[in-house]
Amino acid sequence: MEKVQLPETNYVTEEDWDLTPSRVKDLVVQQKLTIKKLQKELEELKKTQENLQEKVNCNSQNSSIPPSTELIKPDKKKTNHKKKRLRGGQSGHLGYSRPLYDESECTSIENHFPITCKCCGEGLSGKDESPYPHQIVEIPPIKLEIIEHRLHQLECNHCGEKTRAKLPESICESGYGATVVALVALMSGVYRHSHRMIVSAMDDFLGVKMALGTVNRLRKEASIALSETVLEAKSYIQSSEKVCGDETGFTQGNADNKNPTKKKAWLWVAVTPLVVFFQVLLSRSTQAAMDLLAENFEGILSSDRYGSYNWVSVEKRQICWAHLKREFQKISERSGVSGQIGRDLLAQEKKLFRQWRKVRDGTLSLQEFKIRILPIRNRLREILSSVAEYEIFSKEKTPLAKTVRTCRQLLKVEVALWLFVEIEGLEPTNNEAERAIRPAVLWKRTSFGSQSQEGSIFVGRMLTVVSSLRCQNRNVLEFMRETIKGSRERSQTPSLIPTQNSAHNSTNDESSLFVA
Repeated sequence: MEKVQLPETNYVTEEDWDLTPSRVKDLVVQQKLTIKKLQKELEELKKTQENLQEKVNCNSQNSSIPPSTELIKPDKKKTNHKKKRLRGGQSGHLGYSRPLYDESECTSIENHFPITCKCCGEGLSGKDESPYPHQIVEIPPIKLEIIEHRLHQLECNHCGEKTRAKLPESICESGYGATVVALVALMSGVYRHSHRMIVSAMDDFLGVKMALGTVNRLRKEASIALSETVLEAKSYIQSSEKVCGDETGFTQGNADNKNPTKKKAWLWVAVTPLVVFFQVLLSRSTQAAMDLLAENFEGILSSDRYGSYNWVSVEKRQICWAHLKREFQKISERSGVSGQIGRDLLAQEKKLFRQWRKVRDGTLSLQEFKIRILPIRNRLREILSSVAEYEIFSKEKTPLAKTVRTCRQLLKVEVALWLFVEIEGLEPTNNEAERAIRPAVLWKRTSFGSQSQEGSIFVGRMLTVVSSLRCQNRNVLEFMRETIKGSRERSQTPSLIPTQNSAHNSTNDESSLFVA
């Protein structure tokens, strides 16, 4: 009979084991094997729980999840002291009021003089060289301009054939002028009204009657009119020296049978200080990013670490530090040694931006900034390098394994973390792209995306035009009207490419940037 071996233990001696009945020995060995199996299962369950817990804890502060999609909002940091300030404007703050219209724009000017002194009651006379202005703005009753074109039909005396006159080429067959088309496009593409709301608003405010299907036809005309203008803006972006890039999920239906597999669409954005370009594509691949920026793109790209941008050389990339901060925050919330690693990385990020804010407000020069952050760069590299040396298995999914892979990836693109230090005017984040894409996210949430490829093209073109014009402080309605008018007359249309004047205007009012 085969001898049952003594399990590894400090509680049973060889002599006691030899005196133990064989059935008890078998039971002990079987329990030992069962315990090992259960311990292994327990370790696997712990790993699974940690992975699930990390997914549950994902929020806008430690991942790329937008705040609007959070089911459970993260707890805000509680402060011990209550706010003592009341709501509204605070005493002594710089006041803001609506700008006054120029005197030349006033329909009439009425002067009001005081009759008696408010103190003693004596009669007053004279003239005030700088009276206090109080303007009343009113919209007069809107009267439509309706031109009826009568197409006569005449009968030929020779053959009896009847012939009806045709509209001149400059007259649009839709039955609506360029201003009406521009308004419909803006209400749909900027103010996010539904087709029925547009029909109702045009009737209620302007007295313009139109059918529900007419809204889509006018949107299509506006989109076609903007095609060359938007392509010109895309070329401008692709030849720019500095570009911020980003993308977000979008919805494109299959009403035109051009998305039969119901693939998820993506709204891409490329941002420069004065021109913003949007494009909806059924892909988030490298090829889609190349289509946005052009394969021969030679400028500097600010973006997150998403793989579609990896074709751009790391010497020409600036990795967004806002995304890095969220990565570090996620690492700090993991269990074990990963938590301390994350806290160390966050500490270096905090030191870095404490110095960067001084550069932004002009109290620290870029050269001095380079010197001050040198210890921060060295310490960050030291942390990443030490963590990258940890040995992990290829398919290991523990918190530490995820942290090690993140650190190894950051070391590969380390040059792209610090490009903003070397190039003056380059920001360490791609927040400009995040701000620019925000109106598109709101549009998607209220309209559920587009139903066809033409709808997606309309979205991209309208967002491009409106965002770019806002950056340049130019009138959107006037631009749309002139573009549609030029398209109908086959004449030159206005351009989105900034002139020296528009660049000057935009610097005077930075608050208008990326607002829609």
